[in-house]
Amino acid sequence: MTSTTTALFQIHAVSAAVLDAVRTSGLDVSGHRVEHHSTAGGEPLRCCLRNAETGEEAILFGYEPPLPASPYREIGAVFAHAQPCAGYAGGAGYPVDWRGRPQVLRVYDQRGRIHESTRVHDCTNPEAVITEILADPDVAQIHSRNVAWGCYMFRITRLDNVLIQRGYYRPASTLVTL
Repeated sequence: MTSTTTALFQIHAVSAAVLDAVRTSGLDVSGHRVEHHSTAGGEPLRCCLRNAETGEEAILFGYEPPLPASPYREIGAVFAHAQPCAGYAGGAGYPVDWRGRPQVLRVYDQRGRIHESTRVHDCTNPEAVITEILADPDVAQIHSRNVAWGCYMFRITRLDNVLIQRGYYRPASTLVTL
């Protein structure tokens, strides 16, 4: 008898609520002024999870990815569009512009501590690597980070099976089924 397993996870861009607050206040999580830039092209935009094109108006600000209070909480610089955009519409799940770009998958447990499954990967078949990591029940979430700069890129979580069974999650652009 053969059985198959369906792995479900969601990729999260920086939330619209966080982006709205930063754009409205002009301040980041540390109270520092947001910097405005005309992009050179290639800057990773955390609002829509794609690389910027030359001449787009963007902001650079300090962002604190969601984690429980722990010594591993940190703040880092991220780019986003200066004005609201459509957000992340990933289709296949993993951000298309970032396939093949080596990333650190920093894995966290429920306490917000770095888990031993953290690794560098080359982004060939990232869905398989993410599924493998999330198979460990001690893993709560994964943060994808740029290898060279260490910058936060996006967050990956499991979908709650109870919510899926009740129909709260339907296949969508940020939902990956394997």
